[in-house]
Amino acid sequence: MSKKIITFGEIMLRLATPGYERFSQATHLTATFGGGESNVAVSLANYGLDAEFVTRLPNNDIADACIMNLRKHNVCTKNIIRGGERMGIYFLETGAVSRPSKVVYDRAHSSIAEIQPGMINWREIFKDADWFHWTGITPAISQGAADTCLEAIETANEMGVTVSTDLNFRKNLWKYGKSASEIMPKLVAGCDVILGNEEDAEKVFGIKPEGFEAAHTGGEVNAAEFESVCKQLMAKFPRAKKVIITLRGSINANHNTWRGCLYSNGSLKISKDYDITHIVDRVGGGDSFMGGLIYGLLTFTGDDQKALEFAVAASCLKHTIYGDYNLVTVAEVEALMGGDGSGRVQR
Repeated sequence: MSKKIITFGEIMLRLATPGYERFSQATHLTATFGGGESNVAVSLANYGLDAEFVTRLPNNDIADACIMNLRKHNVCTKNIIRGGERMGIYFLETGAVSRPSKVVYDRAHSSIAEIQPGMINWREIFKDADWFHWTGITPAISQGAADTCLEAIETANEMGVTVSTDLNFRKNLWKYGKSASEIMPKLVAGCDVILGNEEDAEKVFGIKPEGFEAAHTGGEVNAAEFESVCKQLMAKFPRAKKVIITLRGSINANHNTWRGCLYSNGSLKISKDYDITHIVDRVGGGDSFMGGLIYGLLTFTGDDQKALEFAVAASCLKHTIYGDYNLVTVAEVEALMGGDGSGRVQR
């Protein structure tokens, strides 16, 4: 029987400058859709799992187009609620070499920012679900979004649904008078699986490995240094059974190293290291990792190493795909896991 995964958060209209143009140069923008939790749902649907995305969208043509787009990727949208005035937008300028990418948000007063507990019937949604995923972006949007997210987590806990989070700290979003360190602990306390990158645990909970500065990796990230981060997160959140850290070594905007580590049952698993030399689009990289991880943990039961390797390989492939979504198949991920990264033409 197919496993059912529910994700909840904001999906936005993404407006990106063409190629590597700057905002000040561009005469047109390319429109797609994306958002942390919707990106995860698309990954899981691509892998053949039953994935559903829950959000709140306005009643207008742009939101209709967004829902059609999700359905095109086999994501269930039946519990998306409608209301409010607008979809959030984000503008993307893709960086190159020493110039970093830039994101400008225009998501104040979006439909989901004005959501309130009680608007979504979580009990109904979770009745046949196996897994619930949310990210730290959702409670950063507004108090109402944070409260609704907590309502979902508590309902999932009561109903025996596995809960995962990607800590996903976004400093530019926490604007409504509360900080991540005030809001996040209560939500993360209800999680069975916690994912973060090399900065999230420090920025949200003040947990970091000794002497590590994410901005100065030079592409070298030692996974073993993060065992202490995993242990500290587990000590703080005893419900968590697995803590996973993604490790990005940023050589420049087009060239990153990429790997992950997973801590569970007192042992640390470290993935192989990928050298991504020509990044097409790194937005959604962490979401593609999470999608791969959820698939791996549900599919390769008891084999944490294989689940981790699937997640890292899936995310490595995402860096070659334009847009927020990771449009790859299980077979493509498994080919890369098996060592076939040649990129030879398939015919």
